[in-house]
Amino acid sequence: MLTRHMIERLRREHGITGLETAIVLIAFVTVSAVFAFVVLSTGLFSAERGRETVFAGLAKTRGSITLSGGILATSDQTTITNLSFAVVLAAGGDSVSIDPSASNGRTVISYIDSAVTDPDLTYTVIPVVGDADAVLEAGELMEIDIDLTQNAQIALATNDTFTLEVKPPSGSYLVVRRTTPPSISDTVIDLN
Repeated sequence: MLTRHMIERLRREHGITGLETAIVLIAFVTVSAVFAFVVLSTGLFSAERGRETVFAGLAKTRGSITLSGGILATSDQTTITNLSFAVVLAAGGDSVSIDPSASNGRTVISYIDSAVTDPDLTYTVIPVVGDADAVLEAGELMEIDIDLTQNAQIALATNDTFTLEVKPPSGSYLVVRRTTPPSISDTVIDLN
């Protein structure tokens, strides 16, 4: 009889009550909600970091200046003594300080040729269009004049290739590469 009683007991089927099912479902929903919160928080954080990166890149390129016209060289009919060129803001660019006397946040102009490198040329700024300050703003045109006689090592003669790098405090560089003509018989030469 003992075996029969055990067999009957084993054959009985027991089910889960509604309360047990509800507890299990609530646990699944809670875990899913926590997981979703973690995923959304991570996504929002990475999206914010991406946005900051994009705006930093835009700020870097928006301050760019560009050449407006050619480069004029003045000579003593033997060597080039002076270079001058006009600059404007690139489309959509932010204002750029091109004050040569500023101690902080100023535009630096470098000179490079096959024999000489000068990382900081002396230059002057002449406002052509716009107000008289040395901040290049939208709609303004500034002329930059570089006196090459300030550096005794620079001696641009015939067929010399040189590079000027105009480096504003923010934004991309303006790189200008030119070659002097085969004859420097004129006092003013257009280096296009």
